[in-house]
Amino acid sequence: MFEKTYDPAEVEPRIYRKWEDAGAFRAGRRADTAKGEDAGKPYCIMLPPPNVTGSLHMGHALNHTIQDILARFERMRGRDVLWQPGMDHAGIATQMVVERQLMERQEPDRRTMGREKFVERVWEWKAESGGMIVDQQKRLGESCDWSRARFTMDEGLSKAVLKVFVDWYRAGLIYRDKRLVNWDPKFQTAISDLEVNSVETQGHLWHLRYKIKQPGKAKYITVATTRPETMLGDTAVAVHPDDPRWTKYVGKMVELPLTGREIPIIADEHADPEQGSGAVKITPAHDFNDFEVGRRHDLPMINIFDETAHINENAPEAYQGLDRFEARKKVVEDLDALGLLEKVEDHTLMVPYGERSDVVIEPYLTDQWFADAVTLAKPAIKAVEDGRTQFVPRNWEKTYFEWMHNIQPWCISRQLWWGHRIPAWYGPDGEIFVAMDEAEAHEQAKAHYGKAVELEQDEDVLDTWFSSALWPFSTLGWPEETPELQRYYPTDVLVTGFDIIFFWVARMMMASLYFMEEVPFHTVYMHALVRDEKGQKMSKSKGNVLDPLEMIETYSADALRFTLAAMAAQGRDVKMSPARVEGYRNFATKLWNAARFTQMNGCRIDPNFDPHAVEHPINRWILGETERTARSVTQAIEQHRYNEAANALYTFIWGTFCDWYVELIKPALNGPDGPVKTETQAAASWTLDQILKLLHPFMPFITEELWEKLAAESGIARDELLCLSDWPHPTGLADAEADRELSWVVALVSEIRSVRAEMNVPASAKAPVVLVGADQTTRRRAETYEDSIARLARLESISFADEAPAGAIQTVVDETIVALPLADVIDIAAERDRLRREIEKVGSEIEKIDKKLANEQFVSRAPEHVVDEQRERRAEAEAAAQRLQAALKRLESAA
Repeated sequence: MFEKTYDPAEVEPRIYRKWEDAGAFRAGRRADTAKGEDAGKPYCIMLPPPNVTGSLHMGHALNHTIQDILARFERMRGRDVLWQPGMDHAGIATQMVVERQLMERQEPDRRTMGREKFVERVWEWKAESGGMIVDQQKRLGESCDWSRARFTMDEGLSKAVLKVFVDWYRAGLIYRDKRLVNWDPKFQTAISDLEVNSVETQGHLWHLRYKIKQPGKAKYITVATTRPETMLGDTAVAVHPDDPRWTKYVGKMVELPLTGREIPIIADEHADPEQGSGAVKITPAHDFNDFEVGRRHDLPMINIFDETAHINENAPEAYQGLDRFEARKKVVEDLDALGLLEKVEDHTLMVPYGERSDVVIEPYLTDQWFADAVTLAKPAIKAVEDGRTQFVPRNWEKTYFEWMHNIQPWCISRQLWWGHRIPAWYGPDGEIFVAMDEAEAHEQAKAHYGKAVELEQDEDVLDTWFSSALWPFSTLGWPEETPELQRYYPTDVLVTGFDIIFFWVARMMMASLYFMEEVPFHTVYMHALVRDEKGQKMSKSKGNVLDPLEMIETYSADALRFTLAAMAAQGRDVKMSPARVEGYRNFATKLWNAARFTQMNGCRIDPNFDPHAVEHPINRWILGETERTARSVTQAIEQHRYNEAANALYTFIWGTFCDWYVELIKPALNGPDGPVKTETQAAASWTLDQILKLLHPFMPFITEELWEKLAAESGIARDELLCLSDWPHPTGLADAEADRELSWVVALVSEIRSVRAEMNVPASAKAPVVLVGADQTTRRRAETYEDSIARLARLESISFADEAPAGAIQTVVDETIVALPLADVIDIAAERDRLRREIEKVGSEIEKIDKKLANEQFVSRAPEHVVDEQRERRAEAEAAAQRLQAALKRLESAA
């Protein structure tokens, strides 16, 4: 039974269960059964592991849709596909979720509970609630090999993490050091740059006066700061070595107000002589740039904050215990009272906030574990320079190189309890023993001390990016030499967003080249951001977030996937709107209705159908168009031009097949039984099968459902699911004469429809058409397809003449003048006046937009999406003006 209306809410979960029951996505499934040039060759994609606390957002939807297109495409091409799924343990996010749960249930907090019990509770939460995103991924239709799903803290991956840490430590690539890190005072841990959001803030610039120690008249040097409380930790004032104002003062001391300390004036190029007084305060323990200056000049590093960003014992007693912002207020008041606050200016600055804590992040001097990223980056740089790994689009290689050539030590430790605990143990005197387990650490300690001693394991855990850096090979079983590792490494393509080039892509390159001695992937496809329909970044505060699950419930997973693919142009952000998703739901409906029409008209799958034996020109034409589309879609996917592939499919399915072919074959389907009708029914079914195959990677649910239904309606049993069928291969079906003939019919009908629309001809009105100067080929085509042309173009008659009738509207198709005498159908004069008014209106609109775009203040100050919108409106108005001018010209020529 072919339902009148397609119901994705019923179909999609049922189809996904069918795939899972069949084990359709398991790696190795097609290794021995597929056909084609690359049949059986391994193809591997690593899914960027979403957080165990996460839920599917629109960025995931785009990223995962692109990967699924590739996985399904290559699976149908006969490749042995492993799309490796998994989840990240998400250190801070997971710990925060469980701590919030404890608080809501009024249970003891983690510190009262203790580390061991708390970690047990986190594992309980993970078993019960973690990983909800997997069900959401399945709703999107993702064809991962779920039987191989991994977790960054499962037994195998944990073993890999320990080995990497120990090996790098023994090679001198991991070490402990006191450096500045991004510190979250709320969670009391170091965090990565990716977890820091910089927010533009209206603040102040305080100008402070420090007295220079010298005999005679008092001399002051002025420094400016946005954080006056940090002056309590100043250890120098820097001036540029070539600044003549301050050269003679280099080496002298200044009195640091409020502290009773004296600090030196030093010469360093960090000071900008063009800014303010040319002098800058140096606080090595609280500023990343100052930290480097401090190291160059061997300055003391005085940390004035504790872990919660309150003033500690290193500052004067009057400020100890104050919150940093309370201390700021008091420091400013005290400096002002001493006459040392020169002025205060309004100042716009970027303030770093913790992504999850939403508190201001502090540069904080603390002991942490670091990886020698500078050394590890060198082979990773060379691999991209040599082309062993390529970025698509290529411009992202520049971003990668800029980061890698200026890379800093990688802080790999976090002050959390949830994560991979650092495998380092401390002896009684602080000696460090790094080992795979505690027993090995005790053996090392006994050899060092000559006796057994008590050891304490480091409290910190590893940055989650450390474990995910190993993802391309740890998920395949490394450090064991597994068959999967031998078969699927290196992987083929990594699909990811530009925001984690540094945090994940670069680190996978470094780890993989070190341990596997080969790049982890040959291609890195960088997709753009998904923004709202105005081009603004989605955020909860703006209220413009689109939930992909809501889009799926409202419009279907297929519609959402196709929308994302159709808009995934390289280097261009996706502007998402519900209206676009709705439009592609209508596309799915169009396909369903076309399939239903073929079944209602006796089109059945013929297993013996030979497309090369087709004789009817309309059928030869559609077979050639199908093959051309297959070639275009294949090439576009191979080149990661997903929008071009989607648009080629849309144009062919909606336009060529549904709008033209289905209409052109109606006379044959409605006619008497015979060879033409039989051939047309078989050709339509064959073409529909090819459409389902080509569309499947983009719209897997409706295509799989139709694949099954069309077979059932035809009374045949398919050998396999659509997702495991063979991808269409060109076999030379194009017929040049059929192409020319049917292309002419389509062009003629399209041009007549266009003229009718321009001239405001009522849809119900039939008009005559005269083909002027038509040659024998044109006459034959017009006579052969007269009924179809007349029906599709709403014509009263088709005739031929050597000259156009007086007053006829004229256009041209293939050198033939197409004349439409419309004087009896429309009021020519009234239409001419209407077109002139429309042209004037559009011209006025263009003039207004041009004035806006010529206004430099508007272009520079207006949000980017507003300016882009004006430019788009300008282009649309210009195109409309050209169409109206052409229509008016036709009318005037008919006068």
